Amino acid sequence: MHSAKQLTLMSIFLSFLLAIGLWSAAPQQADASDRGPFAITNAQLVTVSNGVVEGGTLVIEDGRITALGTEVDIPAGATVIDAEGKSVYPGMIDSGTRLGVTEVGSISLTQDFNEVGTFNPQMDILTAIHSNSRLIPVNRMAGITTVITEPSGGRISGKAALINLHGYTPSQMHVGDVRLMTLNFPSTGRQGFWDSRSDEEIEREAREAIEEMDKLWDRALQYAEIDSAHAANPDANEAPSYIPKLEAMLPVVRHEMPVMIRVNRAGDIRKALEWIDERGLEHVIFSGLSEGWRVAEELAEAGFPALVGPVVSMPTRQSDRYDRAYENAGLLHDAGVKIALRTGEAANVRNLPFEAGFAAAYGMSKDDALRAVTLAPAEIFGVADELGSLEEGKQASLFIADGDPFEPATEITHLFINGHHVPMESEQTRLYDEFLDRSPGVELHPVD
Repeated sequence: MHSAKQLTLMSIFLSFLLAIGLWSAAPQQADASDRGPFAITNAQLVTVSNGVVEGGTLVIEDGRITALGTEVDIPAGATVIDAEGKSVYPGMIDSGTRLGVTEVGSISLTQDFNEVGTFNPQMDILTAIHSNSRLIPVNRMAGITTVITEPSGGRISGKAALINLHGYTPSQMHVGDVRLMTLNFPSTGRQGFWDSRSDEEIEREAREAIEEMDKLWDRALQYAEIDSAHAANPDANEAPSYIPKLEAMLPVVRHEMPVMIRVNRAGDIRKALEWIDERGLEHVIFSGLSEGWRVAEELAEAGFPALVGPVVSMPTRQSDRYDRAYENAGLLHDAGVKIALRTGEAANVRNLPFEAGFAAAYGMSKDDALRAVTLAPAEIFGVADELGSLEEGKQASLFIADGDPFEPATEITHLFINGHHVPMESEQTRLYDEFLDRSPGVELHPVD
């Protein structure tokens, strides 16, 4: 007889084996022969940056868009995709996910986004990305080609990275060497109905958390001064003793790496703006901002971009209108804040187009909502010369759809990531195909 503890361990182990089996059963790579060249013809080309081209042709060679328009020569030997009645869009970018670093929720071995400790700037999410995650094919089939994958937990969680959803290794997936230092700004909100702390306790803990951040920042600045002095004159100045946390902070305090500050409550956003000013930070990107609409003018005046979402969520206060979360992105945009949209998801990154659809239905124009999941994030992350629109010379990360990508009934028929013609196949499509026309099952217990 096995004990309850043994049975529990066996169950976890079997679940882990099942997860491994699912990973291996869900290849996400395209064949090398699917590299091109390609010519997409008779299509509506929604460029985002330069309007819409009707009845256009788009050519892909060596991973790049080499031509697009109504009078385009098709290269010899190109695979022609007739997209009559369909539209071509730049691939969508989700500006905040855990895709690639989480797999099975009940198995801690597959959760690689949360390190133990309060300050983990040395944590680099790129080293933890599982390029063959079974969640990647599921989510990219919605037209999402690129995502920010970010760590969480603690006060400084580590470095987030921008990745394409195709590649054999994390380095192949990494886009433009984009990394962001993620910081969870101390919250003065209650964690839930069970939070019995007094208002004074909450304020005190938030103040102490900011003081701890300041201490780390001051140490990092001192470390940078010693490091710079050594680099300028190694004979006269010793190098600083290697401290991983402080070494990782060097590009931040030197204004070489953006700081992504996750914050939601209006009061906390104001305090974050004050802290940024006190610290003299220049390259800041806000993330979350569920109550951003309450301080939209202040955020616009500060001039920092914002990664907003999820859009489809509940109001933050009982007194708020039911649709405030839906309107948040539009209100921030109207105030003059440069925004991109994020889901904050892993398994449901595929909902990004519907998040944009809700934003469009509740205040944003459809064009602005499309820009918020394409060109706007590319601009915010400094890769607008590579991604975000259909233009000659850019990466061929795009998709072909038979309708509006924000509509649930629309089907994505073709997907390209960095020039690769990616198969429209995932664990879910294989299950669908298997059970759609299944033969009658075997009767396990026949009746005499």
